[in-house]
Amino acid sequence: MKNEHEIQIRVRYSETDAMGFLHHGNYFAYFEMGRTELLRSRGGNYREMEESGLFMVVVNLECKYRKPARYDDLLTLKTRIARITPAKLEHEYQIFRDGELLTEARTTLACIDRNGNVQRIPEVYADVD
Repeated sequence: MKNEHEIQIRVRYSETDAMGFLHHGNYFAYFEMGRTELLRSRGGNYREMEESGLFMVVVNLECKYRKPARYDDLLTLKTRIARITPAKLEHEYQIFRDGELLTEARTTLACIDRNGNVQRIPEVYADVD
């Protein structure tokens, strides 16, 4: 099963700050897009997972900004599953513009139920190449 996925994102004007740079907070929305599409590429679906009572919550996020992205840049976001434990999932992200690395990040997600109790990660994450 795939443990990496790549998407392209065009920086929208509303996502930039007064200097025309992608606002730092919007990177996190991009990372979520990457996680969602990686899961989808593995046959999973967050909506169905949540309807079954399981939720993946971010418990840690690290981000290193190397160079800014700007309005109208076409970015490539690479998302990779770095590590899986019975209840946690770690992703790594890289954002590129024309092959140049702009940003690196890492998240840790925990699987919980509706009451906030830690649960085992769904089977869709079990097989990583």
